[in-house]
Amino acid sequence: MTHKNKYKTLLVGNPNVGKSALFYQLTGKYASVSNYPGTTVSITSGKMSIGEHHEVEIIDTPGFYNMMTITEEEKVTKQIILDENPDAVVHVVDAKNIERMLPLTLQLIEAGLPVILVLNMFDELKNRGMDIQISHLEHDLGIPVVETVAIKGQGVSNLISRITSVAEGRHAYEKLNVNYGKSLEEKISDVQSLIKGDYSISKRSIALLVLQNDRDILTYIKNEPQFNEISKIAEEDSAAEASLSVSHVLHNLASSIIKEHIKKSTKRQKSSFQGFVDKVTFHPIFSLFIVAIILYYGFYKFVGQFGAGFLVDLIEVNIFENYINPSVNNFFRSILGDTVFFNLFAGEYGIITLGLRYAIAIVLPVVSTFFLLFSVIEDSGYLVRLSMSLDKMFKKIGLSGRSVIPLILGLGCGTMATIVTRTLETKRERLVVTFLLALTIPCSAQLGVILGILGVSFTALAIWFFTILIIFTLAGFVLNRYTKGEPATFFMEIPPIRWPKIGNVLAKTFNRLKWYALEVIPIFVYASILIWVGKITKIFELLTGLLAYPANWAGLPDKMGEIFLYGFFRRDFGAAGMYDLTDVMTLRELVVATVILTLFVPCIAQFSVMIKERGTKTAVLIFLAVIPFAFLVGIILNQILLFWGMA
Repeated sequence: MTHKNKYKTLLVGNPNVGKSALFYQLTGKYASVSNYPGTTVSITSGKMSIGEHHEVEIIDTPGFYNMMTITEEEKVTKQIILDENPDAVVHVVDAKNIERMLPLTLQLIEAGLPVILVLNMFDELKNRGMDIQISHLEHDLGIPVVETVAIKGQGVSNLISRITSVAEGRHAYEKLNVNYGKSLEEKISDVQSLIKGDYSISKRSIALLVLQNDRDILTYIKNEPQFNEISKIAEEDSAAEASLSVSHVLHNLASSIIKEHIKKSTKRQKSSFQGFVDKVTFHPIFSLFIVAIILYYGFYKFVGQFGAGFLVDLIEVNIFENYINPSVNNFFRSILGDTVFFNLFAGEYGIITLGLRYAIAIVLPVVSTFFLLFSVIEDSGYLVRLSMSLDKMFKKIGLSGRSVIPLILGLGCGTMATIVTRTLETKRERLVVTFLLALTIPCSAQLGVILGILGVSFTALAIWFFTILIIFTLAGFVLNRYTKGEPATFFMEIPPIRWPKIGNVLAKTFNRLKWYALEVIPIFVYASILIWVGKITKIFELLTGLLAYPANWAGLPDKMGEIFLYGFFRRDFGAAGMYDLTDVMTLRELVVATVILTLFVPCIAQFSVMIKERGTKTAVLIFLAVIPFAFLVGIILNQILLFWGMA
């Protein structure tokens, strides 16, 4: 058996520079997603074999702008750099924006890390009539520099050979000298002299972070014999001044390096189509038309009518109701009879006849179409442009365009979206978005079921949509006024608009569906078991009876109390239960019910993540505020629709 040398490589860089595309080119389908120890931040890792003798573990880290971190995900990336002792650190940058991203490269080099600089989306740089003298840039930085177009696989083989060379220690790194001025250099030297231990980054880099009062680095070196003295230096008033000075020097150095090695052509190759797309997607009016088109054809037609309509009918009616459920009922009745255990597996609330039917026949078709749509929007580069388009609008409720991403992800899964709120820069923005996700954003399956139920009447669907939109806006205004903290700022890299690659779209969709199968389907099974236990102990009967009162006040049948309770186990579980009532409820009742269900408490999984991310007190307050508010809106809406004459 051939012995393999095993190495570890980190992919680091700003969001939207193509790290994920590069990761898939390097690792193919062999990827796993797990939470980084001690955090709820997801890390993607995979393995790559190079010949017969090398195996490289590739870790795709969360978005990273600076060694002085702000967001939770940046902090995790820095922690990985400090803890993992990588054999190579691949810094992926957007080639056309290299000047703005090079300061991080300089920080990584100064930290003594084995850095490889990847100039991704190099074709976009060329399309703008520019070129970079790679060999000269390599010489000045003292590190390997590789040009790639990750989505097309261009330059990947060259990168693999460079990773091998760096991991084996065959690349001789030259020391990069950055001078921060006499005063700061003296302070750096003083702090360096106090640091005695050996670390995965250079003492100079540690000293720079200490002088900027970086709390993460102080935790990292807490066992230093002279830690108290180092800590006092970190807390000096000059920390902000040091940060400003470091940033200024690094940006000036990056600018001078790039100006020397970038060549600009008088002939701009950017296509007229690309220019037209840029104008339309950033236009204050036309961009809203694009949003409307995506909402109508993407969510309403594709997810709602095709996913929640055609596919659900095909699987739920033609397969489960006609074949699977009758067979399951007959099988378990033959071995268990009409005992209490029969209802655990079959019957009205059985694991197979209810739990798996909801998960596979009603929810899976909807999340599949949503994840496919979301992957297309994401891979095309439009998602970030949507964030930019809505930034000014969101500023009015105290949010930034960056908030669009977790809010849209909430249309896929509120639990996942609540985790993603950690990418937002301020505590205030994270709190507001968490509340809006809990109150107003339906998950993909819930949305799909709602679209399927109300799709028979465009008027009914419009009433539901505008009611939720009004609540979203009013809640945002109120939270913006009464929530303490700094207003949100917005900065994101804007990727070019590209035709989505079918392979990338299918890979992303498959990975998300794999997550659904492993994480969500079991919850439907557990929910069925809890319902069975609740039915036996009469606890569910008590709770559904209590919820039936406000449901009645909103003009809804008693059975809706049961549906609302199901919604706490899984929002989509409750929404799926609505299918069983569509034949016995009027259109007005369906509109009111879907509004309350949308505004009702988040599912138990999302609630658990809210506790982790925002704390128990905040999560419980949100939970307790949402329940009466949802029913109050339903009661008011019911009276309005009755006055309007809606049956």
